[in-house]
Amino acid sequence: MKDGRGRLFYVMGPSGAGKDSFMLVVRKQLANQLLVAHRYITRAASAGGENHVELSDEEFRLRQQLGLFALDWEANGHRYALGCEIDSWLASGVDIMVNGSRAILPRAQARFGERLVPVMVTVSPDILGRRLRSRGRESEDDILRRLERARVQSRGLPDSVWRLDNGGPLTETLRQFQGYLQGEK
Repeated sequence: MKDGRGRLFYVMGPSGAGKDSFMLVVRKQLANQLLVAHRYITRAASAGGENHVELSDEEFRLRQQLGLFALDWEANGHRYALGCEIDSWLASGVDIMVNGSRAILPRAQARFGERLVPVMVTVSPDILGRRLRSRGRESEDDILRRLERARVQSRGLPDSVWRLDNGGPLTETLRQFQGYLQGEK
């Protein structure tokens, strides 16, 4: 909030890297420094994971047509959006963290410009594989595809990306993030 314009911490990372867990810790530990915004998703709110607003496909399309989303995309059979309320928060100088998507990072950068701070949450392939298998939601073939996609997506990111290794305790991941905030990295 240096110049009265907030920053948008745009968190990305493969499924199983611990983005939701990291953002929950941020919500609890850094509540006086930034807001963690919810997303709008065409997925049941009871499905677990992140705090989000569940919308039917029809509700999503209507909100999209009304211009109520700052950014929206499709992935993994669902539709996702960031609400236009984040524009007001950013204009008020509030720093915000959102759960984004690597696939639309260029669109997010074009939309939010220098206010956008890309944050990549990663873990080693071994840890990611263990986490995906322990969830029991996917076949081994699906897990192998996710591991390959994670490997490919970690390449070609801009130098400006804040990279957080979430392979250890969440307190360590939070410490890495705070290091970036304080300009230590």
